[in-house]
Amino acid sequence: MLKEKNFYKEGLPVNVITADIQEYPIHFHDDIEVVYVLKGTVKLKNGYYTYTLKQGDIFILNDREIHSFYHTDEPNMVMMLQLDLSYFSKYYGNLKNSFFVTDMEDDDDESLEALRGILARIMLEVLKKGYGYEYKIIEGAHNLLANLLANFQYFAMEDGRFVNEAKNMGNKVLAGRLNRITDYMYENYTRRLTLNEIADREHLSIYYLSHVIKEATGLSFQELLSFIRVEESEKLLLGTNKKIGVISEESGFSAIRYYIKYFTKWFGMHPAEYREKYTGRVSSREISAQYTLSKPDDILAAIKHQSKEIYTSYEREQGPALTIVNLDLDEPLKHMKDVECGIRDLFSFSSMAPGAFAFNMLTALNEHVIAAGENYIITRLHRGHSDKDAFSILLYNNNDKIMELARKGLSLEETQNRLVEFQDGSEILIKISGMNGQYQISRYKFSKENILMSYKVKLGISNALAKRERLTSRWATTPTVDFTTVTTVDTLSIQSNLKGFSAELILIDKKG
Repeated sequence: MLKEKNFYKEGLPVNVITADIQEYPIHFHDDIEVVYVLKGTVKLKNGYYTYTLKQGDIFILNDREIHSFYHTDEPNMVMMLQLDLSYFSKYYGNLKNSFFVTDMEDDDDESLEALRGILARIMLEVLKKGYGYEYKIIEGAHNLLANLLANFQYFAMEDGRFVNEAKNMGNKVLAGRLNRITDYMYENYTRRLTLNEIADREHLSIYYLSHVIKEATGLSFQELLSFIRVEESEKLLLGTNKKIGVISEESGFSAIRYYIKYFTKWFGMHPAEYREKYTGRVSSREISAQYTLSKPDDILAAIKHQSKEIYTSYEREQGPALTIVNLDLDEPLKHMKDVECGIRDLFSFSSMAPGAFAFNMLTALNEHVIAAGENYIITRLHRGHSDKDAFSILLYNNNDKIMELARKGLSLEETQNRLVEFQDGSEILIKISGMNGQYQISRYKFSKENILMSYKVKLGISNALAKRERLTSRWATTPTVDFTTVTTVDTLSIQSNLKGFSAELILIDKKG
């Protein structure tokens, strides 16, 4: 069927599909569709014009616009976001026949960047599906529409296609007037429609209205009306078996010769030729969309590449990264000589040395490593008669950003400045089963401020201070200490929350 019906999840008037499109046959729907190319290129046929959209491009398919997609020689990843007009029209009066154009001369225009950011956040909410994500998606859709209404209702004809007319951006009076005019033309194009009729509705002279339309769109009133009629006739050409003369009349043309003239002007061929060429490419039961849904991890990677700041901001808002470590002491524990250890790798870089105090403390204990990961090391004191008497846990808020910083080979001062900006948090839960009895837990926490002061001491900044200030600066490198005694049956849980580049060393000793 030429007309496709979009189905929305109950309570969520937004659909999002992200895929590698091989071919999506000719179709239209009554809703707005936002196309955002996350990777590669894709061909989009929109009415009479075929666009090649590249990575970062956004295209708005206004309601009822006939369109289709075709692949190029390279893989693509395309986000297709559909907005239910029956829902959003309650909030925006003339949304149904609004005409949005994002084809701009400057791909890095601020308004386009804002659109990319909004779409990235919507996609992240779709993927993460956190608490209340449906409301966040709807909120994102409102922000998207507000941006479109503010910045992308201005269009003009240039080189055979509509482009965004940035010079009129922000002119709300003009935007409102054009919206009312085009809305009225779309609703009444099938009958005789005159400039005088619209001028009366807008309380303008026909001369001034003619000037406004020509100046704003690059088309005369008659050219704009003929375009709307030709555009709407495409549905009858491809979706029915009606004769050309009947289609001409139902589209509002007074004579078939005018229909053929204007159709040929826009589509570059006779209506009958167009029907013959494209009828076999219309969406139907036999001809369906061919695409491969993109994997969530691939989508995340594309968004991170395309909108890094949005991705980082979103991740930060979601709370600290969570690491859960399960260690069973009833299973044989072995000395791990060549364990993958992110913390040990981190401190192989000299620029990170001032932050290594907690790591050096653990190393000085000379215990056996029994578990390790990107941000933790667990060791045991081997006493021969028992493997369950004493353990040490070292935790660092270490992630890809910190490792990337370490690999840059920056000076101590440059590294310190970067660490000041590092705000990420992490939550780490260590669950050790097979432990019974009373244990003393000694916790030494090195805050972000402790470590930054260690950099200042290393750089000799504190040497320039007065004696009292030098003394207090050294105190500032001292960790906070906490001692507790716990009684456990089978499982001991240790939880730590770290903010910024910080660390914690936890010593666990059995009492008695």
